[in-house]
Amino acid sequence: MQKLIEGIHQFQRESFVPLQGLFEQLAKGQSPETLFITCSDSRIDPTLLTRTQPGDLFILRNAGNIVPPHGAGGGEAATIEFAVAGLNVKDIIVCGHSHCGAMKGLLDPEQVVEMPAVADWLSNADATRRIMKENYSELEGDRLLSATVEENVLVQLENLRTLPAVAARLARGDLHLHGWVYKIETGQVFAYDIESSQFLKLTDCSPSMEATAQQRKTNVI
Repeated sequence: MQKLIEGIHQFQRESFVPLQGLFEQLAKGQSPETLFITCSDSRIDPTLLTRTQPGDLFILRNAGNIVPPHGAGGGEAATIEFAVAGLNVKDIIVCGHSHCGAMKGLLDPEQVVEMPAVADWLSNADATRRIMKENYSELEGDRLLSATVEENVLVQLENLRTLPAVAARLARGDLHLHGWVYKIETGQVFAYDIESSQFLKLTDCSPSMEATAQQRKTNVI
C-alpha cells in the first residue's frame, strides 16, 4: 500500500498540475472515441500501450477479455451498451495478450478446479475451447496458447455482434470492431487484418481491420 500512496502523492505533485485543465474539462463529462476491452492481467496497461490521455479510452477489463454473448447477463453487456449507445464510441478493440492465464485455464480446466468462480466465468469462452480442440490438435505448448489467445479475440468479436446496441451501430456503419493481441515480452501489437485473414503487426495492417465471422484465419505468433 505504501507504494500506491507514494504514487498518489507523486501524481498530485508531478502529473496532475500539467493536466489540470484537461481534468477540469473531464469533470464536466467524457467523450471517449474508443472502447478498449482487455484482460485484467497486471502486465497490461492500455493507456501506456496506446499513449493515450485520461478521457481517451473507455476501458472494460476482465479475465480473458471475454464478452459474454447477448442474453448471458453480467456487467460486461451493460458497460458495452453504455459505451456504444450512451457515449457513442466509434471503435471497439478487443485486445488479448501473450501468456494469458485465463486462456491457460481454458485449455487445462484442472488449473482452475479449485477456483469455481473462475471456471464458471471461463465457460463464457467455451466456443474458443471447442475451436481449439477440434481444429488445432497438432499444436501444443506455447504455440497452442498463442493460437488460443488469437482465436479467443475473434470469438469475442463475434459475441460483440450479438449485443443489440452493437448490432444496431454496425448496421449503420458508424462503429468498427478491431482484434488485437499484445505480446508482453516484445511490446509488439498484432491486429487481425481482414484482407489477409491473419494477425499481422499493427504497422503492417490495412486501414480497415473489422473482423467478420466469415473472414477468419489464425496466424500463430
